[in-house]
Amino acid sequence: MPETNHLETLVALLSGAGFVAAEEEADELLARAAGDGELLDSLVERRLTGEPLAWITGRIMFGGLEVRVDPAVYVPRWQSLPLARRAVERLPATGTAIDLCTGAGALAMTLMAARPGARVVASEIDDHAVACATANGVEVYCGDLFAPLPPTYVGVDVVVGVVPYVPTSSLALLPRDTLAFESPLSYDGGPDGTAVLRRVLADSPHFLRRGGALLLELGGEQADALGDDLARLGYIDVSVLVDEDGDVRGIEATLGEQR
Repeated sequence: MPETNHLETLVALLSGAGFVAAEEEADELLARAAGDGELLDSLVERRLTGEPLAWITGRIMFGGLEVRVDPAVYVPRWQSLPLARRAVERLPATGTAIDLCTGAGALAMTLMAARPGARVVASEIDDHAVACATANGVEVYCGDLFAPLPPTYVGVDVVVGVVPYVPTSSLALLPRDTLAFESPLSYDGGPDGTAVLRRVLADSPHFLRRGGALLLELGGEQADALGDDLARLGYIDVSVLVDEDGDVRGIEATLGEQR
């Protein structure tokens, strides 16, 4: 591999390998190496295999927050920012929130930073991610969705989550540096991608207060597919969250009064 201790050389190398944000990645790799040429070469070799940049640098910026990301832990994506920002808007200053499938804890950290007087707890099924989120200052419980949460943690204002929602048949279509390194457990949402989403819809009323908000990341036509479940379970004011390009990024619903 050619010498990579110069920005231009490193940018050209990464760009030639197909990395679209080559200049930004080069800056991060150079900063991580801090002048150590051998370390830099090692970091670049890892990136050229497709290993997530966040695992290599140990961090990622998420909406202005620096999030620690350990190897083997799901890497937060910018696509989750609309969900995180809307969750902040729905969380009262001294309210309570649950972040499901927290991963490194990016959504929980966003809520904590914006609402320091609120209490935010999270759940996560992967041990590595639990350790990572804990290191990021998140109060996280190890287990599946709501199962590990304290039994008294009910009547919350917000339930939010980036739960697995990729249809099983579409996993092979994910970018090459995704399932080659990250676990399918972070993505696989069953045959149509809604299996975990439907479980969250069904269980959230046991934890949300009436008038509380449920916010979930999803994609494509999944919001429409969940319409009957939402109505049957008593959710109202359902809306779809989109990014600045108009792409579907999530769903927001309010738990209505008991019927």
